[in-house]
Amino acid sequence: MKAAKASNLRITETDRIEIISMVDNSIDFLSTVNNKHVQSFMQWTRDRYGGEWTSKHAQLPFAEHGFSMLIKVFNQDEPESILFDTGGSAEAIIENAKRMGISLSEVGCIVLSHGHYDHFGGLLSAVKAVGKAGLPIIVHEDMFRARGTAYSDGTIRKYADFPTKAQLNPAQVIFTKQPFLMASDSVCVTGEIPRTTSFETGLMNHKSFVNGSWQPDPLIMDDRAIVMNVKGKGLVILSGCAHAGIINTINYARQISGVENAYAVMGGFHLAGKDFEDKIESTIKELACINPELIVPSHCTGWRAMFAISQALPDAFVWNSVGNLYQL
Repeated sequence: MKAAKASNLRITETDRIEIISMVDNSIDFLSTVNNKHVQSFMQWTRDRYGGEWTSKHAQLPFAEHGFSMLIKVFNQDEPESILFDTGGSAEAIIENAKRMGISLSEVGCIVLSHGHYDHFGGLLSAVKAVGKAGLPIIVHEDMFRARGTAYSDGTIRKYADFPTKAQLNPAQVIFTKQPFLMASDSVCVTGEIPRTTSFETGLMNHKSFVNGSWQPDPLIMDDRAIVMNVKGKGLVILSGCAHAGIINTINYARQISGVENAYAVMGGFHLAGKDFEDKIESTIKELACINPELIVPSHCTGWRAMFAISQALPDAFVWNSVGNLYQL
């Protein structure tokens, strides 16, 4: 694992990737999935574990307002597993892993996309379940700030606090603002993402508690994504909430990797709510130009944006459900 300057970065190609949706806002175990990259929870668990296992494990994973993806990268060596965010509650990541037949002890690293409660709510539970001294947790220093949302009358709805370093012991907390490579340099945490588009302007009512008072923090500079480069295909880009803007995120992933083709774009795009829904049209115009093979908007994207994306990119679009397996 190492930090790297964006100008000197090289993301090693990986043979293939598997991504499982561990926590998300929606579940759908009934609809057909007509995409070669995706298997539903019921499909892949039956294929891997067999009918006897599925008959004995009748409890299905559940949804909550939160986000977590389990990434498994396959290179020439043993596969490496990375947990990207941990959901909104202490229970969901643990219980859903159990219901999917997944042992979190396989996780070699935890990456936090940003310091909001719906992404770190299960962090302490996950660290305990992984059970490894020195487990790397990749963070940004701003995640430890108190955060909140300002109402029109000036009052602040304070979010839950990020765990302290002491609470995270015996894990190893690693701070980085720069791109950060792991898994034999095949997985990159973007670090801070430059804001370059005209329409992705941040969360205007977001506040951080700094130097004894609540300060405007619309840009949420601790927002990062994960980028991988699949051999013969291109970039796989995972965003937690895309507070930086999903187009800014994709553009920066292309810039730091030197790879133009965005093969798959997945995660929260933060296009829900009255302050963001007027950005849907501009976002979709850019996404259509990028034209990924697979696009999986989830979590905070919102149903209006998801529907619009499904209409604009029907062959690439997949509605995410907790338990979905993506093979890339």
